[in-house]
Amino acid sequence: MTLESRLDDWSRGWRGPLFAALVALVAGLPGLFAMPPLDRDESRFAQATSQMLETGDYVVIKFQDQPRFKKPVGIHWLQAASVTLLSNAEDRRIWAYRIPSLLGAMLAAAACAWGAAALFDPRTGLLSGAILGATFLLSSEAFIAKTDAALCGTTTLAMAALARIYAAQLKGESAGKPTKLAFWLGLSVAALIKGPVGLLVALFALVALAIWDRKAAWMKDLGWTWGLILFAAVTLPWAMMITVATDGGFWGAAVGGDLAPKMAGGQEGHAGPFGYHALLAPLLAFPATLLLPAGLVVAWTKRKEPGVRFAVCWLVPTWLMFEALPTKLVHYELPAYGALAMLMAAAVRAPLGGVVRWIGGGLSVLMGALLAAVAIYGQKQFGTGADLAWTILAAALALAAGIVGAVLLLRRHSARALVMAGALGVGAHVALTAGLLPRLEPLFLSKDVADALDRARLSPRSGAAGPVAVTGYAEPSLIFQLGTATELTDGDGAADAISEGRPAVVEGREEKPFRAAMAQLGLTPHPVGTIAGLNYSDGDQERLTIYRGEPQVDDQPETQP
Repeated sequence: MTLESRLDDWSRGWRGPLFAALVALVAGLPGLFAMPPLDRDESRFAQATSQMLETGDYVVIKFQDQPRFKKPVGIHWLQAASVTLLSNAEDRRIWAYRIPSLLGAMLAAAACAWGAAALFDPRTGLLSGAILGATFLLSSEAFIAKTDAALCGTTTLAMAALARIYAAQLKGESAGKPTKLAFWLGLSVAALIKGPVGLLVALFALVALAIWDRKAAWMKDLGWTWGLILFAAVTLPWAMMITVATDGGFWGAAVGGDLAPKMAGGQEGHAGPFGYHALLAPLLAFPATLLLPAGLVVAWTKRKEPGVRFAVCWLVPTWLMFEALPTKLVHYELPAYGALAMLMAAAVRAPLGGVVRWIGGGLSVLMGALLAAVAIYGQKQFGTGADLAWTILAAALALAAGIVGAVLLLRRHSARALVMAGALGVGAHVALTAGLLPRLEPLFLSKDVADALDRARLSPRSGAAGPVAVTGYAEPSLIFQLGTATELTDGDGAADAISEGRPAVVEGREEKPFRAAMAQLGLTPHPVGTIAGLNYSDGDQERLTIYRGEPQVDDQPETQP
């Protein structure tokens, strides 16, 4: 049986979406369990969810005692449900908070396959979903407990349903109510997760299709009346509750403090030139990079085909929106990657020209070599000899994915090139995220500090007096692991904690004021251990010393009555 016939067999009915979801599961699941809590966004989201579970307040989002009014509540509710079902807030198991992200990635891959099957054919649908599920961008977001993979899943579901509605009207038919329900439900949950992003993706695509086709009458068949009622039923209850609970403060902070700065300039230093996302696309789309040039050629040469037209109307406006946004982060374009996957899969249907094969093969080898270099650099800078096996495996698989895919592509075996590069690329991603990276301990200072406190039986979760006082180091990952009550303070506060019998964690730059405060209290510091490494969030080298609590003893004898 040829590969093509196997792909046809795997893509029948619901097999295609299920297979695509399985690819996303295999690519994301190992990292979900292996990677320590990440800074900074992941731990902020997880900590805020943990506080919801601790306090029972599922409306107001807080990080310790500070309001966190940046994103809607959707991802926190999903994480809270996952933690309640699979773990508990006290255990601080980050994998339980990541489950919604993994499910979001699986939903995105399955939905992409489902939508593309209607616009093209089942085999193209299968390849579209598998490409999306295997990309380094989505499979990495799949194990990070924040909004982006879940947003990608819900937005891609809405766009896939829209694709099926569009395909049905081209045949003079009307899509069924379940398809329309999927469209509105995807948009509703996307809005509850990350505000207007999903809505803008769908709106831009609808406007582009109306302009291109010079007709929009079919859009009346989207079920606007009950769809908008469903949208309001999903989004308005929390919107009303948070407005009342914060006296409108949430919206002022979310729009004025988060959204507006991103549109005005590079928020928190995350700026980039126009073309930033396009430059990173070959790396983020790996291991399907070899088909990226061919997909772009198909977008132009086959633009009269309905499926290609729909994918272009989805991809281009969304991509330009994020390219024009001054603030740029690599995951911003994720809601558009389903369209890119469709175009790359569509390129497999016909023989590719020599130029796109050579460019695609060259990019594939280059990206594989780049990932191999990242693995080698990481092991050399932050690893030990014990990590060498994982380094070799990750680098070898990344190189093999790039080279094998390029060779098969140049030999005109497009489908085989994609499958082989995909399998090897997913293996490389697993080796990196579940094998090598978690073992580079100098990169994960918070985990090392929490583990050292546990070993010394000084952590509150080990039964010791708390909360832990921390000075000079305020990463959210440490707060998530040590608990909500973790005290961020200065040298005087750390010394006070020691005098109260509580442990303190002191960063090197705060050692002098800490020891001066200890001297004023007449106490001698008793270090338990020192953790050194790189704070990758700001690029600083950190040296964190753990001190044991030494409660002061009253030397005055008790007065007898």
